[in-house]
Amino acid sequence: MTPIDAILERLTKLHPKLIDMSLDRMHRVLKALGNPEQHLPPVIHVAGTNGKGSTTAFARALLEASGRTVHVYTSPHLVRFHERYRIGRPSGGRIVDDETLAAVLLEVERLNGGEPITQFEITAAAGFLLFARNPADAVILEVGMGGRLDATNVITRPAVTVITPVSMDHADYLGDTVAKIAGEKAGILKRGRPCVVARQTPEALAVIEAMAASQRARLLVSGLDWVSREENGRFVYQDEDGLIDAAPPKLIGAHQFENAGTAIAAVKTAGFSLNAADIERGLTTVEWPARLQNLTKGRIAKALPAQCEVWLDGGHNPGGGEVLSEAVRRMAARDPRPLVMIIGMMSTKDPRGFLAHFTGLNPTVFTVPFSHPAALTADDLAAAARSIGLDATATGSLAEALAAASALPSGPLPPRVLITGSLYLAGDVLAEDGWQPH
Repeated sequence: MTPIDAILERLTKLHPKLIDMSLDRMHRVLKALGNPEQHLPPVIHVAGTNGKGSTTAFARALLEASGRTVHVYTSPHLVRFHERYRIGRPSGGRIVDDETLAAVLLEVERLNGGEPITQFEITAAAGFLLFARNPADAVILEVGMGGRLDATNVITRPAVTVITPVSMDHADYLGDTVAKIAGEKAGILKRGRPCVVARQTPEALAVIEAMAASQRARLLVSGLDWVSREENGRFVYQDEDGLIDAAPPKLIGAHQFENAGTAIAAVKTAGFSLNAADIERGLTTVEWPARLQNLTKGRIAKALPAQCEVWLDGGHNPGGGEVLSEAVRRMAARDPRPLVMIIGMMSTKDPRGFLAHFTGLNPTVFTVPFSHPAALTADDLAAAARSIGLDATATGSLAEALAAASALPSGPLPPRVLITGSLYLAGDVLAEDGWQPH
């Protein structure tokens, strides 16, 4: 166990629940810390069900491409907890180092004085302290869950708020309808502060518009105030300032054109100028692992037959399944191959809702366990997949699933292997593959 792991384990004992949605404890500990959240550079605050992380990554890439320095707070991490904190530096930021992270966590723990607080809250407070003590041009905060009562929602005057596509997820905490969930996401809107809104269902957009009216917050809505799309293999973005025609995003999938457009609108609305060269440089240099990431050289690819394609994606809810299946469908149209899915999911998710989007692709499915206490068993996940007509087999581990995929009858075309279902599983895969954050 590392020193950071020991601190984090101790912090989990400060509250009997992993999740207890309230802002009271955050306000208390931040006051003890001198309210660092009030001493930050301009904040871009990002909520939504799907696309939060990719939109955050695009916004960082765009700002850095234009010569700005950017602090970034994201969650969850994939391999190391440190990934949640990126400190802005000239010519690109850096993941916080062990010594700095340990010191700030211990400081927040000490000033909390043993009072009840969740681990996410105390680690979010540590992020505010880190960012307040290091100069930068901007801060990008990704909401952990929901928005209204998320620990990041102590920012009173963000430069801009952002809501990426809203769909069903975390229903136990956020509500059992898209409208209720949209209401929680829209809770990050602040009086008089602009909000950039990605493409939404009519139900979600109506809730966001009502919240914006009550907060007198100007909305900039995808398809109305700005448009981003794929056109002849190029990325096209248009708003009141004109049209940008650029190389396509480095991140794979049609949904990334929307995420990239959302990020451009957010960065510009926050008051940062972007020229065409900045935008193209940001789009083509962006990095965000486990979002249709092609694994080509590591241990995972070597465990499969030559010429297999291996893709890793952390999609885990029905909305994520929809955009992921569409991306795979487009791959199949260009390069037909048999599809093999290796999937693990959390017990709190909706496996049928996620997998239903893949039924038309006729995948061979292998289910796997992974290193999280709330992971769905491979047997239960395979049963859920079979209940909607998929050919699914439970396996005991990732290695066993890869071996089973390798043992499938070889046809004229090597298969396309998609590993998906959870960011926690994606973290296990990247760790096995030897990936390290930078």
